[in-house]
Order: sequence, then structure tokens, then C-alpha cells
Amino acid sequence: MPELPEVETVAKGLAGAISGKVIEHVTVNRRDLRRAIPDGLEKRLTGKRVKEIKRRGKYIIIEIRGENTVILHLGMSGRIRIYAPDESYEPVKHDHVILSMRDGSKIVFNDPRRFGMLYISESKDWQKDLPFSQMGPEPLDNWSARDLFQKLSQKKVPIKNALLDQGIVAGLGNIYVCEALFEARIDPRRLSSSLSLEECDSIIKAVKSVLERAIKAGGSTLKDYRHVDGSLGYFQNSLSVYDREGQDCANKQCGDKIRRITQSSRSSFYCPSCQNAHNN
Repeated sequence: MPELPEVETVAKGLAGAISGKVIEHVTVNRRDLRRAIPDGLEKRLTGKRVKEIKRRGKYIIIEIRGENTVILHLGMSGRIRIYAPDESYEPVKHDHVILSMRDGSKIVFNDPRRFGMLYISESKDWQKDLPFSQMGPEPLDNWSARDLFQKLSQKKVPIKNALLDQGIVAGLGNIYVCEALFEARIDPRRLSSSLSLEECDSIIKAVKSVLERAIKAGGSTLKDYRHVDGSLGYFQNSLSVYDREGQDCANKQCGDKIRRITQSSRSSFYCPSCQNAHNN
């Protein structure tokens, strides 16, 4: 599933392509996604101008002028394709929604597995809707060590699991949590409540560092993810632990090899020497 850097990259691509433009026509080819595309979506968006596009957690927020807000989630395999006004649209299997803009450009939402979502928030204050009302802070904004420490102090779960909880921090997924814990030298099995304030600060710094580098690289292309222009992200070429089971640790002074364990049905990758629980 695309994580924060991938969703941020898509949101920026969409913003550059359609912010300020008018939606001329909406085509819905299939409605039965993870959350059904609502009846009347076409009528509500036709003739409306896109005001702003941004990201919250793993969601893309499309604010429509004079209308409520469109919420988009890419799910496991969803992707967006953008066609410039001078490009011809070639339909592809699983193209579920097409937004045709007045200037001739097109936005296509394709989702083979249909785990994505595209719906209109019924509230003009979409932040008060679920899941946003229960979502934690954005990790690249004013996320503090004190906030994380307080939230973890009562958590009797491994730190890896806690950081995947969107109520603790928004937008993180398996790839970047594994990478950040390696950078912070924290064992993914550590009990959340055992972490000190200083260790929480180390985690936050590592998360910010990893995410900023990943966004700069356009995210990580693993399996289905592509940019809106069809190109691939390349941060996967810089991964230190994720999906590197049995390979040498990226820390050249270590000499150990990356291991994989399963936590809550997810693979966790870590270096047993650099992230030794007894040394943390």
C-alpha cells in the first residue's frame, strides 16, 4: 500500500495538474470499491472548480470550490494517471473514474484490486469526519517527542506496531517504520511503554529524515506504485533494512545480516546487532 511519501508525491502531481481547473465531465465505470463510489458523484462535480489538493495521512484531499470535499485513498493497488490536454486517453482495464477537465486534460483513477476509495465528505469540515477526527499528527509537521512519549507510555505493544497506528501518527506504513527504527537503532520488538523521552526524540528525528529523503526520491516503487506520469519512485534503492532479509547490514562497521520477523501478520526487517534490544 502506498505510504506517506508515495501519497504526497501523487497529491503534488495532482495539484500541479488540476488545481484551479474546472471539471467538465465525470465518468464512473465501476462503483463497488472498498467504499462504494456514491450515486450522484458525477452531478455534484460537473462544472465545479478544483480549489486545492493536499494530503492527510494516506489520503488525498481534493477541495472543490462551492462544494464539499472529495476524499481519495489509493488502497493496495490504486494509481492516478494524468493526461495533458494534447494527449489522447487510451482506456485501460480497471479505469474506474475519469475526470475530464475543461482544458482537455484528464485524471484517471485505476484500481485493479478495488481496495481504494473515492467519495465526497458530507461535511464541509472534513477534518471532523472519520477517520480524520481520530488521526494522529502529521510526522513532518509539529510532531513532538513529548507527544509520542505520552501516547506510548500506556501502550503494551511493540514499538513497530504502535508506529503503524494511525491514531498515534498519521501516514506511516511498514516500509518507513522499518527504516526509521533502524536509523534510530531501536529494536522493533521493544515494548512501547519502555521507551524513554530521548528514544522517542530519536524516533521522530529518524522518521522525519527517512520521509524527507523518500519524498525527494519520489517514494518507493514496490509492486504497484507509480507516479502520476507513470514513472517510478527510486527510494527503494536506498532502503537499509526493508525487504533485505539475509543481506549485509547497511552499517559497514556492523558485519551482521538483516533479519525478518513477523509482527501482527506483517514482516519486520531489522539488524539484530545495530538494533539490539539489550543495548537500547
